[in-house]
Amino acid sequence: MSPLPLAGLRVLLGVSGGIAAYKAAELVRRLRDAGAEVRVVLTANAARFVTALTFQALSGHPVRTSLWDESAEAAMGHIELARWADEILIAPASADLLARLAHGHADDLLGTLVLASAAPVSVAPAMNRQMWANAATRANLDLLAARGVRVLGPAAGSQACGETGEGRLLEVDDLVARLVAARGPRMLDGVRVLVSAGPTYEDIDPVRFIGNRSSGRMGFAIAEAAVAAGATVTLVAGPVALATPLGVTRVDVRSACEMRDAVLGAAPAHDVFISAAAVGDYRPAQASASKLKKTGQSRTLELVQNPDILAELGQSAARPLLVGFAAETDELERHAREKLELKGLDLIAANQVGERLGFECADNALLLLWPGGREPLAQADKRVLATALVARVAERLHARGGQSR
Repeated sequence: MSPLPLAGLRVLLGVSGGIAAYKAAELVRRLRDAGAEVRVVLTANAARFVTALTFQALSGHPVRTSLWDESAEAAMGHIELARWADEILIAPASADLLARLAHGHADDLLGTLVLASAAPVSVAPAMNRQMWANAATRANLDLLAARGVRVLGPAAGSQACGETGEGRLLEVDDLVARLVAARGPRMLDGVRVLVSAGPTYEDIDPVRFIGNRSSGRMGFAIAEAAVAAGATVTLVAGPVALATPLGVTRVDVRSACEMRDAVLGAAPAHDVFISAAAVGDYRPAQASASKLKKTGQSRTLELVQNPDILAELGQSAARPLLVGFAAETDELERHAREKLELKGLDLIAANQVGERLGFECADNALLLLWPGGREPLAQADKRVLATALVARVAERLHARGGQSR
């Protein structure tokens, strides 16, 4: 029997204030199931949502809530706890806590422990979508990431406030899996990964365009997962309203031709290209310089075919490992297999699109195909699928001898 993945790991779990604090109780249980020893610290605000007694019962250890616990601090208990930890995980991490950590505040027990410990720190943000997107929060996260703090998530979806968007705490299983992955050698250390994401817009006139329903979430999740796996990542993004994943270099484009130029210009310096963008197949033959007015008559729009970025790279002798996507409404595997072979790809991820599938959704399901093989990935959050896809990409890359150059 294989050992538990977190056997012997001493995890200090910090819980900050927010409705997602209730999920931390299940996180304690799952960490212990994976073999970890867990001790819990609650902030004052967290204790308004969850009780110390719950975490004491689940962890098997007393829960600390204050720097001013005389019985624990008689022998400098906070320093002892800081030295005890092999790993500090803060879940959920509120916007306020992230700000205090970024600026080195030590005005409560959790902030003091982070400063006083040499253990790696991971934070799992959970907050309202506007708070997550706020420039102050992003700046604080950049500071933390630059210091080596791992940022886990957040996920996108419905929120307790009634809004929908990024800011949900990652699922407990995903948090545990990321902690497990962080312990071992990273699959893409030293590998350079280029990712394209989102739609392309083809202008008809200064007001109108031809586009598609791609949200860009899958490609952004892949870029994030590749960074977590150790890769150096460049993300070529179509017009989407998504925050740049931490550690990713982003290039913004609008049209298919702009995306082609950006991808072909960057590809020679990368080992892998994952084409998750929904690149438009056609564009207007000529875009009007001024707004087209209604004339009372029907109008014919001439379309010309856009360049095929993947096909061009597939014909290159020094090409990176190529991973494509196939969004299909019918005969998914047949059409994806044809695309795989026609464009000379190393791997393709096929997904069904249509009503509440693929586009504009937080989750997805993929069918991975490669020459001589296939693997279905069941419906899950796009971040979960991205992590699985990146693992398969690493396997394909190492199978052909590691980095392509």
